[in-house]
Amino acid sequence: MKQLSLDNLRTFVSVIEQGGYAKAGEWLGRSQPAISLQIKKLEAQLDRKLFTKVGQRHLPSTDGNWLYPKAKEMLEMNDAIFRSLTPAPLSGRLRLGIPSEFASTLLPGLIGEFSKRYPDVSLEVTSALSRDLLHPAQREHFDLILALVNPAETIEGEVVLQDEIVWVGDPVQPLAVDTISLVLAPDGCMYRSRVIEQLKQQTRAWKITYTNADLSGLVAAIQQGLGVTALARTSLPANLTPLRHAHLPGLGKVNICLFNQDTQHPVISKTLSTFIVSRLKANA
Repeated sequence: MKQLSLDNLRTFVSVIEQGGYAKAGEWLGRSQPAISLQIKKLEAQLDRKLFTKVGQRHLPSTDGNWLYPKAKEMLEMNDAIFRSLTPAPLSGRLRLGIPSEFASTLLPGLIGEFSKRYPDVSLEVTSALSRDLLHPAQREHFDLILALVNPAETIEGEVVLQDEIVWVGDPVQPLAVDTISLVLAPDGCMYRSRVIEQLKQQTRAWKITYTNADLSGLVAAIQQGLGVTALARTSLPANLTPLRHAHLPGLGKVNICLFNQDTQHPVISKTLSTFIVSRLKANA
């Protein structure tokens, strides 16, 4: 017997309520291609076209409008079952450390859903470079840390995903191949180190034109044509795209890891860890 994916239905409902694929991706913490793939899977299973594209907007079709209230009912029933069977509401404070690029792309949707399910949990989020989050003097300030780690390193945490580091740019900005212009985070950033390490092994000229620790600042600089950067593929914002060019060397892999060190609220930490892992793997 056929069974509908509740995850695909939640994505379908989010596209309608958020007003498009890109905004649904921001809300759910997923890339736009991941949103598109889930909608395509749902349409294939139902053998119905659920959206029509009008300009740049995706509007629900007649079948999409018919499905929407029924999908809402199914999701509400699913969520109600889990709320009813939860032994006791989670409560307390959780201190989360996370790299800024994941804070920008992963957290908006994740925090909204997590806070809705667990309103008595107070989340205190700090964004910083992975190196700083994992520094022995800083680790004690966090209950849960999401960080990037070189695959060759031995760690105490959990490797959630091995991701590809990709070159990233604005599709409307041409790549200057005579001298590669770079938009990077400050010293200590793993992406910066990997980019410089790989570029030093070739003869093409390069320069750093802009430095900013915040992803939104890097995105703004890229959109102004100041250069390109590098990110883990799963942290890619919706308004940038991976670049493949003969003059851009491969950047290899990176491990995305979780370090759960909360001894006071282990259930809360484990619950948020599960949320983070599911979102990361959905974007992979």
